[in-house]
Amino acid sequence: MYAQPFKRICFQLINLLLISIVSKAQLSWHKVDSLFGPLPSSMHVYKSAGDLNGRPLVAYYVSAKMKDKKLLFTAQSGNGYRYTPKHFFLQEGEPLLVVNGGFFSYATNQNLNLVVRNGKMIAYNEESLSGTGNDSALYYYPTRAAIGIAHNRKAYIAWIFTDSSRHWPYAFEWGPVIAKGKEPRPTIYELNDINWKWWKMRTAVGGGPALIHNGNIKITDKEEQIPGGQEELRPATAMGYTNDEHLIVLVVQGRSPGISEGINLQEEAKLMKDLGCYEALNLDGGGSSCMLVNGKETIKPSDEQGQRPVASVFMIKMLKNQ
Repeated sequence: MYAQPFKRICFQLINLLLISIVSKAQLSWHKVDSLFGPLPSSMHVYKSAGDLNGRPLVAYYVSAKMKDKKLLFTAQSGNGYRYTPKHFFLQEGEPLLVVNGGFFSYATNQNLNLVVRNGKMIAYNEESLSGTGNDSALYYYPTRAAIGIAHNRKAYIAWIFTDSSRHWPYAFEWGPVIAKGKEPRPTIYELNDINWKWWKMRTAVGGGPALIHNGNIKITDKEEQIPGGQEELRPATAMGYTNDEHLIVLVVQGRSPGISEGINLQEEAKLMKDLGCYEALNLDGGGSSCMLVNGKETIKPSDEQGQRPVASVFMIKMLKNQ
């Protein structure tokens, strides 16, 4: 007669233990708008300075309502040069938010990812990657994740292929395309996939890999031909959006011993999902990770000299006369 109650008690104890274990891997967030104000009512800043999977971690995220017509979501490229986020902040009329964008070449300062500003591509994905081993005579054609905001103020994430002779980028919304061939400068035909559409975004920044797709964690670093492993701890920048049309911009401090060691891709994806993201992607991280709110730094950049000059940024501005 006591078997069922005993089993029920054991089941409840196991559930409590699992909840306790999971809670240790989650961060506690606190609204810190007052540290960065004034801010519009549709935009908030949150900070966590706690423990993630047994390691100290400092992270911030900004949540902004995309339907607020007083907000302008935009991006900028260095056009062959690199500037610190603070420089972009001053150059662009002191936006509410400035955060580093995608990857770039140290040798040429060129962006390696898509940037769209005012409906026009101003930076492109790298065209191809040299093959190795048995494929040394071939080239890989990467399709990299990007986040865009359309004229209707809705956000989208897709895997992008760019062609500088075209006005719009090509988008694959179901997943990245894995393709290779002999042409170092491919066209869309070398990808051998017809399931693309023109990606008519008003604003977009590319990076990679994707972290969340259709509400599920889906890290596509291998498919996007992105080097490095998923387990490396580093400073990180990520962007995503929720089903209730809020943009989420996350930065994680790293390489700060005893303060914040950084995060890996799996943890980054889990964080973005916990914040309610339906889609999300990783942007450039490491020493490039930096987010300014009203010109004030959130995380401490990991480079000894401070903010690293970057080739692109994403911004939120306050529209006047609205």
